[in-house]
Amino acid sequence: MSMILSVTGAIVSKGYDDQPAIRFSEKGDFARFRFSCSRYDKNAANNKRWINMAAKAFGDECQRIRKMQLKEGSYINLVGEYDEETWVDPNTQEQKTASVLTLLHIEYAGGGTKQATQATTKPTPESLPKDGAMPESFEGYEAFGSAHNAYFPEKVKAFTK
Repeated sequence: MSMILSVTGAIVSKGYDDQPAIRFSEKGDFARFRFSCSRYDKNAANNKRWINMAAKAFGDECQRIRKMQLKEGSYINLVGEYDEETWVDPNTQEQKTASVLTLLHIEYAGGGTKQATQATTKPTPESLPKDGAMPESFEGYEAFGSAHNAYFPEKVKAFTK
């Protein structure tokens, strides 16, 4: 049985021990990062506690992360399969276990970072490419969950006929 989790409004956490927040494999087909989200807890300081978790992505989702140019502090929504990883600590020889979310989908949460705000700003008609290519200002935003892209009005018009 597999458990699917949906997390909204998560924040990409700072990389451990001065490492980058998002780490890619040498081939670029695997990405790993940590994220956090706050939850209401009447027993915690300021009624808020943080939940921290690791995420990993393969293939298309890894490429999407690269295009999105995520970094520490980016606000994201994600959907993935909950899993646990087990390994042996090389220093203590103890077996350790940690939760991880294997990503099925990732997108900007729509607020909180300069990059997300810039990526969702609608371009003017003059700045739209005529040949269907991506605009020069492309920063990784893609239309998620629909068959058309609002950046290209001619496609929207054809879609709504």
